[in-house]
Amino acid sequence: MEEQQILEFFIENDVLISPELLSELKSLKLPIKTDFTIISRDVLDILENKIPVTVEDFEKAVVLKQKHHDSRMYQKFLEYISQKSTDKSSEKSGKLSETSSDEPIAKEVVEMNGIQHINLIDGRQSVTQPMSRLPPPENKILPEQELLNFKSEFLKKHKISLTMDYSEKSKKRTVNDFVNYFTSRYKVLEKILRGRQELQNLTSISRINGKKEKENVALIGFVYDKAVTKNNNIMLTLEDPTGFVKVVITQKKEELFHLAQEIQLDEVIGVTGMFDRLVFANNLFIPDIPLTKELKKSPEEGYFVVIADTQIGNKLFLEKEFRKFISWMNGEVGSDTQKDIASKVKYLFLVGDLAEGVGIYPDQEYDLNIIDMTDQYRAVASYIKMLSSDLPVIVCPGNHDVGRISEPQPGFHDEYSKPVWELPNVISVSNPSLINIFANPSSGFEGFEVLLYHGGSFFYYFANIPSIRQKGGSKRADLVMKYLLQRRHLSPTHTATLYIPDAKKDYLTLDKVPDFFFSGHIHRASVNNYRNVTCINASCWSAQSDEQERRGMVAQPGRIFIINMQTREIKVMNFLSKEDQDKEAQLHNEMNADTKD
Repeated sequence: MEEQQILEFFIENDVLISPELLSELKSLKLPIKTDFTIISRDVLDILENKIPVTVEDFEKAVVLKQKHHDSRMYQKFLEYISQKSTDKSSEKSGKLSETSSDEPIAKEVVEMNGIQHINLIDGRQSVTQPMSRLPPPENKILPEQELLNFKSEFLKKHKISLTMDYSEKSKKRTVNDFVNYFTSRYKVLEKILRGRQELQNLTSISRINGKKEKENVALIGFVYDKAVTKNNNIMLTLEDPTGFVKVVITQKKEELFHLAQEIQLDEVIGVTGMFDRLVFANNLFIPDIPLTKELKKSPEEGYFVVIADTQIGNKLFLEKEFRKFISWMNGEVGSDTQKDIASKVKYLFLVGDLAEGVGIYPDQEYDLNIIDMTDQYRAVASYIKMLSSDLPVIVCPGNHDVGRISEPQPGFHDEYSKPVWELPNVISVSNPSLINIFANPSSGFEGFEVLLYHGGSFFYYFANIPSIRQKGGSKRADLVMKYLLQRRHLSPTHTATLYIPDAKKDYLTLDKVPDFFFSGHIHRASVNNYRNVTCINASCWSAQSDEQERRGMVAQPGRIFIINMQTREIKVMNFLSKEDQDKEAQLHNEMNADTKD
């Protein structure tokens, strides 16, 4: 066919042809009419390899490149095409290519705040440790019903039960759902507060407002409003099912005034004081964790590991360090003591943001090295398959993961994340969720209650709680975790996070006290203990990004938390290289110097 005929045909069909393709098109049959695009060598690669792409997005990338001289999105497509073409054989096997780690694990242990930090750093000798993985024949994909049956037995075998796991289907919400949602929260927290001796003789707000004389009163209510008077006292408006009343906290009572400064809207609190048209507070009470909370310890030896925010699919994902972590989990590297610990790990917790996601923030596509959501979860699954197929991997979603962002987020069970949740050893739970592990009725041990919450509300409290803001803000996730435990709610303020009002129950209310509270989201490693509840904000597995820097986040990647269930000892193991650890320490020192100045 003549070149002129080819050009005329494609022009009539709104298709532009790159000149270098004319000679190749002579031997091809003319295609049928298509949507507008530009046919080039890259398009032919897509057709030849049957690579799935979104035509509209590809056309947008082409236009940006040709007309606006912005080739960033187009370059992402080229990387994707190249990756899909070269990784075709490895995708069929469902495994990532094997690499080797040239950094041995050292034995250096550093004590920080009572927690052992084990640094995985370069040794003086040059040692090359091959990266291998346990063969996972049991990790084959099972039919759905067979998979459910297997996982049910898997939970029993590994002493796992789901105390609280949200799995309600999406439906239309009405005003009544919001009313019932807050009512159910009020009932749970009121019951907790009624346990306080000072709040035994409660009076409803409607009866308080009906009193004609001064009288000591006790009440429980939602914080409907908060204001500062002209004398700089704090005035709260409290609401219960019967009405509203104003409560004044004066500056003269310093400890009480400080507590009132920390109180946020929509909390449920108790008050005792003198009523004289207003209630002048003598005491404020928050639900809090009982002082009698037991520090549980398992009679059997065993460990579990906590990580979060792997965000696989991001260009900044620390693949080398993550592979080193998996190598340690498999007992392939480390000192004899470290290998012994690895052999006794009973559970792995991954607290949200397994994948990087798509469309999470503006221009995120330029930060991705895997631009397809399903491919991101395939990569996540590939890493999990490197671990023992008998190791329970307990995962919950985060704000980067597929699905709705509103909390509570149901666990993974969709087509995009199927490569992960269909693995037999993956236990997918909601965000938040409460899981009981390692129970042994024969020895009288009832197991540990583990609370998983990715941390969607944390940034609100970094900004709005004066004491947390002054002590480091977003660098102190442990302080927010303590604050939420004291309120017995993971997001008491209406605007702190997006949520779905459930008419039956508020799934963010902590009616049961956990033994462990695990979170992520902040990309920093911190640990604290509040009234025998161990609070861990897990590290991340991606380097500092421009987006994080814009939001004031300072990442601390490459760390894991190892908990000894028999002693409750916690160790932090650092998988960064010695060079990266030194850089991080230098940055930390510079930031501290700036803060002092």
